[in-house]
Amino acid sequence: MTRLHTLPVSLQKSIQKRSLLKVISGLSNFNPESVLRISKAAGLGGADLLDIACDPKLVELAVETSNIPVCVSSVEPSLFPEAVKAGASVIEIGNFDSFYPDGRFFSADEVLSLAVESRRLLPEVVLSVTVPHVLPLDGQAQLALKLVDIGVDLIQTEGGTSSNPISPGTLGLIEKASPTLAGTFTIASALKESNLDLPVICASGLSEVTVPMALSVGATGVGIGSAVNKLNSELAMLATVKGLRQALDSFDLVSTINQSAL
Repeated sequence: MTRLHTLPVSLQKSIQKRSLLKVISGLSNFNPESVLRISKAAGLGGADLLDIACDPKLVELAVETSNIPVCVSSVEPSLFPEAVKAGASVIEIGNFDSFYPDGRFFSADEVLSLAVESRRLLPEVVLSVTVPHVLPLDGQAQLALKLVDIGVDLIQTEGGTSSNPISPGTLGLIEKASPTLAGTFTIASALKESNLDLPVICASGLSEVTVPMALSVGATGVGIGSAVNKLNSELAMLATVKGLRQALDSFDLVSTINQSAL
């Protein structure tokens, strides 16, 4: 039995169906009111997983409000145990985007070290790790394979915050998502070539337009941050989460029909 089988059944099913929708409130977002609004929208909108800052009180709030499993993100492994005691189902090294504006970047060796420490502290808890998009694509693939070797259960990609689209409309949305889509394809391909069946979550810079693209390049699911957490109203957040849920489900339906026709 893998650690993924310790997750709530609903979350296991979304991983198996390759339709995981994770809403990200932000690694540095410790505002209870903000987390409360995002939690409500995530739960009511049909998200499968809520990713919040690593704080036990926020975990309790999110679990009670969202009614869906909670993931906590941090770059300080020592914070994870208390968050898990408070009810977190998944721990994650990453969501590095908030560090980049300050010139803080994470090397492959540093990410590996943080993952090793996290696994040592909580050997039975599902561990997700974000692969920094600042690494070259081959470096991202190499890091992902090393993470699997040390017992990481989920791999997440990123890249949206550093992407600068130059086109308006749909084309601009695709340009925005291109770094994380490229990373997802590269990592998923490397895992497949090594006969490793590990979920890959494509995150950062995605929209309703690009969510189906993420699945088509090998993602098991998607992580959505600023498209939801930067909105000013709970109603707008809810509408966005519902739209993303519909985009994922529509892709799943089309895939099922296509497979049945083969």
